[in-house]
Amino acid sequence: MADHTHNAEPNRLIHETSPYLLQHAYNPVDWHPWSPEALSRAAAEDKPILLSVGYSACHWCHVMAHESFEDPEIAALMNELFVNVKVDREERPDIDAIYMEAVQALTGGGGWPMTVFLTPEGKPFYGGTYFPPVSRYNMPGFPQLLMAISEAWQNRRKELLSAGERLAEALNRTADLRPSDAPLDRGLLDRAVQGMLRALDKVEGGFGGAPKFPQPMNVDFLLGRYVQSMQPSTPLLHAATFTLTRMARGGMYDQLGGGFHRYSTDSEWLTPHFEKMLYDNAQLARAYLHAWQVTGDPLFRRIVEETLDYVLREMTSPEGGFYSAQDADSEGKEGKFFVWTPAEINDLLGSEDGRLFSGYFGVTPRGNFHEAGGAVSILHARRELDVVAADLGVTPERLREAIERGREILFEARERRVHPGRDDKVLAEWNGLMLHAFAEAGVVLGREDYVSAARRNANFLLSAMRAEGDDGHLRLYRTWKDGRAHLNAYLEDYAAVALGMLALYEVTFELRWLRASLDLAQTILDRFHDGAGGGFFQTAADHEKLVARRKDFVDSAIPAGNSLAADLLLRLARLLDRPQLGELAAGVLALMAEAMGEQPLAFGRLLAALDFYVNPGFEIAIVGDPASDDTPALLAEIRRRFMPNTVLALGLPGSEAATEIPLLAGRDMRDGRATAYVCRNYACNLPVTELAALARQLEG
Repeated sequence: MADHTHNAEPNRLIHETSPYLLQHAYNPVDWHPWSPEALSRAAAEDKPILLSVGYSACHWCHVMAHESFEDPEIAALMNELFVNVKVDREERPDIDAIYMEAVQALTGGGGWPMTVFLTPEGKPFYGGTYFPPVSRYNMPGFPQLLMAISEAWQNRRKELLSAGERLAEALNRTADLRPSDAPLDRGLLDRAVQGMLRALDKVEGGFGGAPKFPQPMNVDFLLGRYVQSMQPSTPLLHAATFTLTRMARGGMYDQLGGGFHRYSTDSEWLTPHFEKMLYDNAQLARAYLHAWQVTGDPLFRRIVEETLDYVLREMTSPEGGFYSAQDADSEGKEGKFFVWTPAEINDLLGSEDGRLFSGYFGVTPRGNFHEAGGAVSILHARRELDVVAADLGVTPERLREAIERGREILFEARERRVHPGRDDKVLAEWNGLMLHAFAEAGVVLGREDYVSAARRNANFLLSAMRAEGDDGHLRLYRTWKDGRAHLNAYLEDYAAVALGMLALYEVTFELRWLRASLDLAQTILDRFHDGAGGGFFQTAADHEKLVARRKDFVDSAIPAGNSLAADLLLRLARLLDRPQLGELAAGVLALMAEAMGEQPLAFGRLLAALDFYVNPGFEIAIVGDPASDDTPALLAEIRRRFMPNTVLALGLPGSEAATEIPLLAGRDMRDGRATAYVCRNYACNLPVTELAALARQLEG
C-alpha cells in the first residue's frame, strides 16, 4: 500500500461539529455526513452507499482509519465505487441502531467501527465491523471486499436488492410488538432477580465473564429490590455491594484521578479498555451513592465524590455542559497515560513509600499491561489494606499514609503527561443522566458545588440546546459543540433530560425544573407515542424518514428510551396525581413483560420502572419554609435513605407549588412548624413534625 496521507483540502466533514467526523475531515476519502444529498448522489450515480459508523473514543475505529481511510489507494477505490458516508453513532443513535441490527442479523455479531453497504434508498445488504487492509484472521482485506461488493452490485444486483428488502422488513419488527400476557406483578420482579443472581460472578462480582461491563442499572435494580424487602441478610445486597467493591478496587477504576473506564477486558476488573464515557460515570456515580445510603460504607462515598470531581475537573465545559468521552489512547498507545513502573513511583515517592505504594496497588517490575510498551502496571487494589500492610511489615496507618501521599503526588505527575484526547461534544441524553447524578449526590452528600453544577447544566440544556417547536412545547437538539446545537433530539434525550430536571426539582424545589420536566414529557407524548401499538418510537413523528422507525427497549450501556420514558411518566403520575401518565408507562412495561422475566440483564432500567409500578413507594409532602431550620432537618431525615420509589414535594400553604402540585394542596403546617405528610397512593399518615415520628413512618 502507499504511504498514509492527509489531503491538503478537507472533505465535507469539515463543516460538522462531531469530533469523530472532524477526525476524518482530511481523509482522502470523499466522505459525506448522513444527508439527503448523499442518498440522492448514490441514486444519481447508481452506486451503493458505504456507511462507516464509529465514535471518537473507539480504538479500532482509529486503527481502521489509519490503515484504510488515510491510505490514498484504498480511498481512491472507495471514491470510485461508492458514495461514502461517515456517521458518529453518538450523534445519530437512530442510524447506528438500525444498521447495527442489520449487521447482527447478517453476521451474528456487531461492534465498531461498523461498515455497512446500502442501496441508494438506505436498505442494507451487506455489513461487518473492522476490516483489515490486507486479508488476515480469516477476514477479507478491505480493498478485496470493496471490489467484491462492487462486482456484485453490477452483476448480481437483483439478489442484493432482495436481501435488502428482507432486512428492511425485519428491521421494522419492534414497531409491531404487542403486549405480553405476563402479569406485571411481584412474581415477574422475583423471576428477574433470580435470573440476575444466577448470572452473578460469585468470585469477582459483576455479571457474566470477560469482557465484563459494569452494568450499573442491574446493580441499582438489585439495591432497590433489597430496600423494598429489607431482610437482614440477603443475596441481593451482597450481589450489588460485592460487585461495586470489586470494580472500585480494580484497574477499571482510575485509582488516581477518579472515574471509570469503559469496561474490563478480563473477568477480574484489572485491564480496562481505557476510554471514559460520560454515561458510564453518571450511572455508576448514582449506583455507588445508593450503595452508600444503604450501607454507610465510606469506600462507596469516596468513589461517588472522586468520580463527580473528575467530571467537574475534566469533563465540564465553561458553559455548563458535560463533555462526552475521553479517549483510550495517548501518544498513539492505549492506556499510556494511566500506567506506571516501580522506578517511576520510587523516583516520585522515595524508595520506602514507593515500595509501600507499589505493594498496595500491584505495581511490579514485570508489569501487568503490555499494550502501552514495556513492563508497566495498571494500578489496582485487590487486597484489603491491613492484609497488605502485614505483608509489607508496616502498620495499616503507615500504609494508608503512604497511599494517600502517593496518590496526590502521582496524580500531579500524571497531569504533566500527554493527556488522552477528549470528545468535547455535548449530548442531551448523556447530560440528562449526569445532571441527575449531580443533583442527587449534591443533596445526599451535602455538596453544594454538585447542586450548583446541576443547576448550571440544567440552565445550559434549556437554553443552548433548546429548539423551537411549532406547538409551544419544549423541543431539544441532540448535540452541541462550540456554540452550535443541531440534530433532532431522540426519545432518550427528552426522557433523560426530563428525569434530570425532575431530580433537580426534588433537590431545590424550584418549580421551573418541574415545569420543564412536564413540558418535555408532553413533547414525548405528542411526538413519540405509538397510539396504536403502545410504547414510544426512538424518533419523533416529524423526523426524517429512514428505512425503519424503531422502538428501543433494551438497556445496554445506556438506558433505552422506553425505559427512561416509563420511569419519567410513572414519577410524574405519582407526583402530580395524573394516573393517565402511569397508564402509558404500563403500556411500555406490558410490551416487554415476558422478555424482562426471561432476560433480566438486558432490562435493568425497565425493571426498576416495573418495581416503581408494582411497589408504590411514598409520596412525601413537606409543608414548610425552606429557609427555616426545621424544614432542612425533615428533608435530611428523608434523604439519608435510599428510597427509589418515592416522590417528594415541598411548599408553603397558598404558594404556587401548592397550586400546581396536588400533593401539597390543602396541607398546613402544624403548630407553625415544618410538617411532613407521608402518603401511599395519596392516602396519608398523620402529619408529623418530629424527626423520630417521621423516621417511624418511613420505616413502617
